Amino acid sequence: MVNVRKNKLLLHLASILFGALFGVLLIQPVNDMVIYHLYEAHDGSITQWQFVYQGVVKSLTGETYRKTLYYILVGGGIGWLFGLVFRVIRSKLDTIDSLNQELGKDLLSLLSQGEGPRLEFKSSFRWDLREQRANKKLEVVILKTIAGFMNGKGGTLLIGVDDEGTTTGLQPDYSLLKKSDADGFEQALVTAVSMSLGADLCPYLHIVFHAIEGNDICRIIIKATPRPAYLNREGAPRLYLRTGAGTRDMNIQEATEYIKGRWS
Repeated sequence: MVNVRKNKLLLHLASILFGALFGVLLIQPVNDMVIYHLYEAHDGSITQWQFVYQGVVKSLTGETYRKTLYYILVGGGIGWLFGLVFRVIRSKLDTIDSLNQELGKDLLSLLSQGEGPRLEFKSSFRWDLREQRANKKLEVVILKTIAGFMNGKGGTLLIGVDDEGTTTGLQPDYSLLKKSDADGFEQALVTAVSMSLGADLCPYLHIVFHAIEGNDICRIIIKATPRPAYLNREGAPRLYLRTGAGTRDMNIQEATEYIKGRWS
């Protein structure tokens, strides 16, 4: 994380420096050329190029330092703005590329490789297969897993698959919804995440559905989030983290140290 922050700082400084040079070496000469023709700031003894060249030399030697400072500030601001736009676009492209890579993974291969640090299976969202009834506690288990991936490096959650990688399907969960299909399931899932973890974290979920042997499977691709994803349990916010093939609740000291290193 320290290296990531250092790289971001270096990119900010590089953008500002490039913008400052842009201001002095491009904006100023163009402006001087306009002044030369528009305001006739010359006596006819020098050409426009000589006039522009002299202006640049005076700026670089500090003779017109106030003027130079103005162009440095203007150019630096433009450089910072363009750098910010570039980083946003780059982040979006990286997200799209990462998502395409995840979607490119064959679902049957995921089922065969078993659970791990970046992959988790859950049989259902709200329907208890053992007791054959709705069980609200199962939703909490799903939210814990999502929060664990968000607080870590991201991962994939498959719902409708048991611990052995055998498909159980989403049909029992569909029966509990007003809209008994994949769209209704996605709406219920996003609503649960929004209410329990925060609506601002929903964009870090990418939900797709697959059909295997007549069973619907929900694949949730979860990205790491820019802030901690807290889940309220027993009246207090809890921080969950994916470790190995499981998700665990961090104690106060662990959470404090982890947050300091992950998001500070």
